[in-house]
Amino acid sequence: MALSVSALVLFGIICFIFIRNKQLKTGHFILAALFGFMLNQSTAAKPIQDFLAQIAKSISSIAS
Repeated sequence: MALSVSALVLFGIICFIFIRNKQLKTGHFILAALFGFMLNQSTAAKPIQDFLAQIAKSISSIAS
């Protein structure tokens, strides 16, 4: 992959700033989508999926 983890972190920080300032416009949405695709291809994808699955499991057990 041509992009390094540092580029992934940079895009993450930029997306966080835009979302926090409520300025996520069309261009920013494209940036956020690219960040999502890069995150999916990184080594962080599996731990994030596991974490989200555990949260969903916890919520469903509380709701039952």
